[in-house]
Amino acid sequence: MSAFVQAVGLFAPGLPNWSTSLATLNGEQLYAASDAGIAPPQPQLLPPNERRRAPLSVLLALHAAEDAVQRSGIAAGDLPSVFGSSDAEMAIIHRISSALAEPARSVSPTDFHNSVHNAAAGYWGIAARATRSATTLAAFDGTCVAALQESFALLADGERAVLLVLYDVPPPVPLYEKRPIEVPVAVALVLSRESSTASLASVRLDRADTETQLPDPTLERLRRANPAARVLPLLCAIARGSEELVGLRAQSGRIVGVRVSRP
Repeated sequence: MSAFVQAVGLFAPGLPNWSTSLATLNGEQLYAASDAGIAPPQPQLLPPNERRRAPLSVLLALHAAEDAVQRSGIAAGDLPSVFGSSDAEMAIIHRISSALAEPARSVSPTDFHNSVHNAAAGYWGIAARATRSATTLAAFDGTCVAALQESFALLADGERAVLLVLYDVPPPVPLYEKRPIEVPVAVALVLSRESSTASLASVRLDRADTETQLPDPTLERLRRANPAARVLPLLCAIARGSEELVGLRAQSGRIVGVRVSRP
């Protein structure tokens, strides 16, 4: 299965969007994340009231999706979507679980509204008026590969282009002890069946023996710090415009290759 990358969207510590992050991803400069904290992104498709109510995971996902779709030149309404998150919004899970353990068992309606795993896909569909199909999936640390495979399958089944969004956020204590996601990360790709003058790369699924690690040790730490960041080696290959095989870890420790070449 193969596809063309039409655009990329991104949000991570020190990597606020695709264009600003290119010099880091292509190796021209070392990765440097700020220690001053990470301000949540503010996706412009969401009205101010919705931005205030939306959880961090939704803000991340929609920011990356906006970044990619605006660069792709394809209308959001024409794109079916695949949203992949290993754990979604665990802060809300923690608040609801804590509330249910209290005598009053008072659950916030807003938390209940945002607790479902497909909340980000729902917000995107409403805000972007994206009425095509939306798939939401989770596969623990293999979510990146599972979402890629689902996107390729949609293209193979006849879709002209697909929006793929990967995102995860750090959980609160005590969930962090069992699921130590360290930083918030979101990545979006617009993939198409046919190339265009705007295509960034050609990608196809292949075999690989080992998981690709990044030579920049600080960027490698980011790759390991969040399941959505496992796609960083693919982004780096796209940013470099190189032809190479990227190995990504899938479910059960399997390695899936993505062959990157010029469009």
